[in-house]
Amino acid sequence: MNKTELLEIIRNGENSGIEFKRDEVHGQSLAKEIAALANLEGSYILLGVEDDGAVSGLTRLKIEQWVMNICSDDINPPIIPYFETVLWESNKKIGVITIPEDSPDKPYKARQGNRWITYVRIGSTSREATREQEQRLYQASGVIRYDIKPVPGALLKDLDINRLINYFKNIRGQGCPAHKDIEQWETLLVNTEIMVESRGKAVPTVGGMLLFGKNPNRYLPQAGITAVAYRGVEKDYETIERATIRGPIVAKLSGTEDVVDAGIVERAIAFVRRNTHSESYLVEGRRIDKPDYPEEAVRETIVNAIAHRDYTISRTDIELSIYNDRLEVISPGRLPNTVTVERMRAGCRMTRNELIKEVLRDYHYIEATDLGVPRKIIAGMLKHNGTEPDLVEEEYSFMVRLWKEKSNVTQVRLSGSINIKI
Repeated sequence: MNKTELLEIIRNGENSGIEFKRDEVHGQSLAKEIAALANLEGSYILLGVEDDGAVSGLTRLKIEQWVMNICSDDINPPIIPYFETVLWESNKKIGVITIPEDSPDKPYKARQGNRWITYVRIGSTSREATREQEQRLYQASGVIRYDIKPVPGALLKDLDINRLINYFKNIRGQGCPAHKDIEQWETLLVNTEIMVESRGKAVPTVGGMLLFGKNPNRYLPQAGITAVAYRGVEKDYETIERATIRGPIVAKLSGTEDVVDAGIVERAIAFVRRNTHSESYLVEGRRIDKPDYPEEAVRETIVNAIAHRDYTISRTDIELSIYNDRLEVISPGRLPNTVTVERMRAGCRMTRNELIKEVLRDYHYIEATDLGVPRKIIAGMLKHNGTEPDLVEEEYSFMVRLWKEKSNVTQVRLSGSINIKI
């Protein structure tokens, strides 16, 4: 880092990824800040800088060794940051601790007295993680799979047996127990992770409940989609339609094709159909219907939100919003560990909820290659109207934004033919 870059950081002040510290700080206090920032997404700690941005400079001897000892002894698992000093003035230096953005072993804990505590970064402060936040960090690193955790209080009767029979017989093409053979059903569902043994009982997993539950929201308030169609380009009270979409994720099918009982995927797509439009064209005497958004891109966007959202964030639905000029789907939770927007665009394969993803693939909601983002969303929108979707990661959510084609052209001559908008 050079002095110009450092000046810009100091000028902008502390934030969720920047911390200022005197180098007189107690070692365990510094460990707390390093652990919190490592649990975020990469950051800097500037040693020798006051909270108000004034540069006091380094005073401690062998400061790099001191920092590395803290990272080894007072942080678990140990972390190896990059440390450098930058000359500020002739007699002042600033120590820069660079914490990598792809720290893979979350959650990082800091020693505080005789305890090891997980810290997270909230704005410009580091706070002790709540149980939910710590669980989310374990999930982000792949240490635990939230979708195969048991749902306390739920039993086999809370799953839709008819939907499960449809899944095993028609989708997977395998045999399944008789309708009322509870013991055999529990054995099958435990073996396929739709249920799990918990305290001597077979209990539906989070993924099993979301996929096949009769009423998933009874146990999982975060299961579902809140859909709103607005008249204009901003959120306001004047809407075309509002819907709270609840129920199991997957549909019940007749055979392997016709939908008998829609799941939330089909119901969300139906909401988009009702609240968007198609324009019709005559091309060399043939009628061509062009929707605002290609259904394949819409479907992929909705399915990705369902498959990859962070279900540890309770009481927060996926948001589906339709505006006059765009469609947005916001899923709770940041991207899984090490995944970035750039890597998504390139076709990076990611998994947060393995069970949910695999079942959705069985139903062909998800393509086998896991390349739906570059192939169906990005390439699909570019082909449809020349717009590129926005992929936006926020502090606690991820959004896909599709743009509606804007054109005032009513007549275009292409290769000798006349296209007339009707």
